[in-house]
Amino acid sequence: MASEQPLAAVTCTAPVNIAVIKYWGKRDEELVLPINSSLSVTLHQDQLKTTTTAVISKDFTEDRIWLNGREEDVGQPRLQACLREIRRLARKRRNAWDGDPLSSSLSCKVHVASVNNFPTAAGLASSAAGYACLAYTLARVYGVESDLSEVARRGSGSACRSLYGGFVEWQMGEQTDGKDSVARQVAPESHWPELRVLILVVSAEKKLTGSTVGMRASVETSPLLRFRAEAVVPARMAEMTRCIRERDFPGFAQLTMKDSNQFHATCLDTFPPISYLNAVSWRIIHLVHRFNAHHGDTKVAYTFDAGPNAVIFTLDDTVAEFVAAVRHSFPPGSNGDAFLKGLQVRTAPLSAELQAALAMEPTTPGGVKYIIATQVGPGPQILDDPSAHLLGPDGLPKPAA
Repeated sequence: MASEQPLAAVTCTAPVNIAVIKYWGKRDEELVLPINSSLSVTLHQDQLKTTTTAVISKDFTEDRIWLNGREEDVGQPRLQACLREIRRLARKRRNAWDGDPLSSSLSCKVHVASVNNFPTAAGLASSAAGYACLAYTLARVYGVESDLSEVARRGSGSACRSLYGGFVEWQMGEQTDGKDSVARQVAPESHWPELRVLILVVSAEKKLTGSTVGMRASVETSPLLRFRAEAVVPARMAEMTRCIRERDFPGFAQLTMKDSNQFHATCLDTFPPISYLNAVSWRIIHLVHRFNAHHGDTKVAYTFDAGPNAVIFTLDDTVAEFVAAVRHSFPPGSNGDAFLKGLQVRTAPLSAELQAALAMEPTTPGGVKYIIATQVGPGPQILDDPSAHLLGPDGLPKPAA
């Protein structure tokens, strides 16, 4: 048990972000500088979030970290990079203001606990939410007030986009030191209130090829990746920004799907090839295109990160019908009552014409495990209630309730 109260204890939450213009590949591995800019949508924390507590105490003899209740190796290079950068910024701030009450914290060790309320390492941007939350929480506990893009991206490149709500671009930058490779908000979460997001969870299993390994292989072997970064992405960034600002859903949706397809094409162009999609993923792709063709309009869009789970974008007035189409094409398994999570979605019948348009080969129930219905949300939040802390006064994880 600690002999005195911690110097500081802070708990924060941070969101998942889903890229609609993808980041894949680094031009600098150590500084985590991307070969192209990217743009993402921040999802609401009511449905998907990471919660992190950081505690500093003079009694701690070493830095320690727990993830989802399990202690992890605090010596992981990405974690150490974040800790070093935060402490460097805190030291810089202390030198600028000798009256900083947190100055003594720099000689103390920190304990960190983090939990996700969604599958980890399954292609749902858990590392982005996790490292954004870590950077944001450490900044608060150490009194750092500067831009945190560099801190977050040292843990996971896309984490810098989770530092903001709404629609966010990560500018690749041009400087070799990475100071201009930062995240910036394109539009706030209130900008497009009708936009809805459905996450179709196909698998909660850890992906076979991690993003870091996959990116490195693509940079080394894929000519398509280099062409994409230099000749395709710049124009797509400008066009996606326009679609978001004008709330042009058909344009937004088509570009989102095309960029997802090209990202996965670069994975197949990698040698040996990388495949993150499975048979169910491809069936979802076909379902979306048949749904849109039936309506004669782009009503729904898919995107896939480095995993088989689909992220669907649509508007509020289309959600119920598309969820019904998913239920029709991928009948729920034994978890029928828990098939739909998150935002309330009204029940909608499928017309005979749409059922005919969606005609597909029979599928085994449970191909889509469940759906998370959510919307665009805000950036990281501080939880002021001490009962929300994941660590107790002794700096150890609280017992499970």
